[in-house]
Amino acid sequence: MPLQITTNWRWKMSPRHVFWLKVFIHSVSLFFIGQLVYLTLSGGLGADPVQGISHFTGKAALNTLLLTLAISPVAKLLKAGMLVRVRRPLGLYCFFWAALHLGGYVALDLNFSWSLVVNEIVSRPYLTLGAVSWAILFALAVTSPQGIQRLMGKRWQKLHNWVYVAAILIPIHYIWSVKSGLFEPIMYIFVTLGLLALRYNRFAKGFAARFTPIRVK
Repeated sequence: MPLQITTNWRWKMSPRHVFWLKVFIHSVSLFFIGQLVYLTLSGGLGADPVQGISHFTGKAALNTLLLTLAISPVAKLLKAGMLVRVRRPLGLYCFFWAALHLGGYVALDLNFSWSLVVNEIVSRPYLTLGAVSWAILFALAVTSPQGIQRLMGKRWQKLHNWVYVAAILIPIHYIWSVKSGLFEPIMYIFVTLGLLALRYNRFAKGFAARFTPIRVK
């Protein structure tokens, strides 16, 4: 007979806990923004500061996205449903870093040459993946306010399920963009797959619901 471990432990989370968690998220995010400014001004980003800014902002966006995806499994494990309320600020910071990442590339690498931007996105597959991911994050950010959620209804959840597509594309964009040192981007891919695997039952139910044939009586 297999051993089964059960627990009735629950983290009693209150709105006050949510408030302080949000304060912590803002504080940590502002710290990293300050670190980016300091490293940029002090020359701490290496011999190629443009590349350094790109790596810093790109990894910040990816790390924040993975933290956002980790919220639901942790909330389920701790039986703390209110924890999901911190997903929105994390998601917005994820887009903030993604916007800096794209803005740095357009401004510093391509000098605001929009025809060159389009040409680069079309001709370089890893940039195509990055552009698609950025568009997804942009759509999720602009539809995050509660008023828009109510206006969109069920369509809101369908749109925000695209975060899983972005979560797959961004690590591929990362590993495709580096010329050496593949260990770190590969680890990001494994972490992403692990977070998605925790949602196996949800994906399986959605797949079954979508492709179950309709019975005609």
